[in-house]
Amino acid sequence: MSRPRPVPHPDPHADADAEPSPALDAEEVTADPGEDEACESRSGVVGSDAKLGERLDKWLTRLAPEFSRNYLQQLIEAGEVQVNASVQRSASRKVAPGQRIELRLVPTPQSRAFVAEPMALAIVFEDAHLLVVDKAAGLVVHPAAGHWSGTLLNGLLAHHAGAASLPRAGIVHRLDKDTSGLMVVGKTLEAVTALTRAIAAREVGREYLAIAHGVPREQSFSIEAPIGRDPVSRVRMAVVVGGKPARTDVECLAAAGAFSLLRCRLHTGRTHQIRVHLASRGHALVADPVYGGASALGLQRQALHARRLAFVHPIGGQAMRFEAAPPPDLAAACTALAPGVNC
Repeated sequence: MSRPRPVPHPDPHADADAEPSPALDAEEVTADPGEDEACESRSGVVGSDAKLGERLDKWLTRLAPEFSRNYLQQLIEAGEVQVNASVQRSASRKVAPGQRIELRLVPTPQSRAFVAEPMALAIVFEDAHLLVVDKAAGLVVHPAAGHWSGTLLNGLLAHHAGAASLPRAGIVHRLDKDTSGLMVVGKTLEAVTALTRAIAAREVGREYLAIAHGVPREQSFSIEAPIGRDPVSRVRMAVVVGGKPARTDVECLAAAGAFSLLRCRLHTGRTHQIRVHLASRGHALVADPVYGGASALGLQRQALHARRLAFVHPIGGQAMRFEAAPPPDLAAACTALAPGVNC
């Protein structure tokens, strides 16, 4: 079976004013799909009127104008571009008149990400319009850098045919990779649209179980603080002025020694919201090194589980409520911390 041909990847950083090819000797351009339909090869000679000091990646937009500059840079880094029969891996290399440049348009990981991959899904509920899954810790929800396969989205594409025609295969909210628990997924466009609106209107109830470092001074409290990208580290979020409004209600269910068992209710759904809010109060989640939480109680992943989910069925209108017990690692930590509490 032949693999899919490469497709354009929109890139907001690509040059919008890329010119059509005065710096390219047109008679020297070739396009040869060859025997492998998944890989098209193109070659051309840099014309005498090439811009002085023009970068290789910029020049390639003339050879393959239908692709983004970001995609072409990936091909350069992957060794798919040759200048005078020599592989070049620097996008900033300058081209010169008379050089022959060869380009192989191979599929990128992104172009191969949205494929069906059969996998065991822990489905709590399913009908013609939606399904509720109990996501395992370690399962990535949506393809991204470093995780272009084996995601929940890939599993949904294999689970039902309609997922392929839906935005993000019907995913309307996410859980972090190492957070376990309940998610609702739409199976029809009508359901996806209604669920998305309900989440935006804060009509979907989401309750989490968390184990944090330290013991809060109050048994119940709310954290209302804006969240945005951390100005120091791009892989973190933070409480920042000008961030998006965010509110988390917290209740301390039990405390022992240096740890507390918390129930968290989301009013908003910002990236890493519970992790950021609790860390901002000095209560980083156990085993969450991104936000300062050390491993403890036998946990090797952040101590967070989406335990309860409640919403109105987007088509039938009936109230839907679901609960999922924490997985073995978190359940054992809960028992060690609070033996008498039903986790």
